[in-house]
Amino acid sequence: GLMAGRVASLTRSFPSYWARVWSSVFSLSGARVVSNQGTSSLVQVVCSHRRLNCYPIIQSRVRAISSASVCRISGSTMSATAGNESGAGDEQDHQRAHDISANLDTVLERVKAASSSETAPGQPVRLVAVSKTKPASDVKAAFEAGQRHFGENYAQELVEKAKELSNDIKWHFIGGFQSNKAKMLVSVPNLWVIESVDRAKLANALQKELEKQDRSEPLRVFVQVNTSGEESKSGCEPGEAAALVAHIRDNCSLLNCVGLMTIGAIDYSPNPECLKRLVDTRTTVCEELEIPLSNMELSMGMSGDFEQAIAMGSTNVRVGSTIFGARN
Repeated sequence: GLMAGRVASLTRSFPSYWARVWSSVFSLSGARVVSNQGTSSLVQVVCSHRRLNCYPIIQSRVRAISSASVCRISGSTMSATAGNESGAGDEQDHQRAHDISANLDTVLERVKAASSSETAPGQPVRLVAVSKTKPASDVKAAFEAGQRHFGENYAQELVEKAKELSNDIKWHFIGGFQSNKAKMLVSVPNLWVIESVDRAKLANALQKELEKQDRSEPLRVFVQVNTSGEESKSGCEPGEAAALVAHIRDNCSLLNCVGLMTIGAIDYSPNPECLKRLVDTRTTVCEELEIPLSNMELSMGMSGDFEQAIAMGSTNVRVGSTIFGARN
């Protein structure tokens, strides 16, 4: 029936005077009258139950009822065709899932092509579908299409989605965070990696919280490097990366530093200089700490430049809008 944020199509023949009256009532309640056609008026409304709560008189007259029931308002009876609305909603959900699946297939093909090029022959590349601000239903659609690695920017959003969705999802936390969020992050049982560790304080906080858990293996982390030089960007300076990787290796037994990550320019525009700077930083880190290059991944490349990033050596690309559409 007439429920929060949903659509009910109400039809009844009544005098045009009452059509104007109900137009006013629905307008007051936050509803929208789509059409009035003389004495045989079709009134289609979109209303918010929360807003109806602000109008007790209207609320007392309007009853949210199930499909195929009858809605009585001030003694007038209108047929509520909520079944049609439900069918339309299902069709939209199906189309949304189809679009996400098609977008995902396209991105995977592009990743495969880029990783098979002469500059990156046979290089294995992991696709992380960045689902920040998107509903859990979008993540579910991509998961059912075969995607397993998903990225989130906000700790609370990650926790909420992890509770609702499959434990087979491999979550990547890719946003900046403070040490007081460490407990929340490591509480996610299927957290696969944290890609945004940019100072020893964060590594220590994660280590402390992990010590309270009965973990069978260390948590993967990437060290985030600020390759654009912009103060507004998170990440350690390229020259500080080796020291941070060493700190994690020597002092945080429950963390496993598997690579370096960068975001790039502040406007997320393609910037090969930022990508090259991360490649050079990895070379320096591996030489100083005697780590094989193959043991130090590169997480770089997003929707606008992931193919270029793969060509330059990225093993982990984070793609959001190309799969799910623009951020809400």
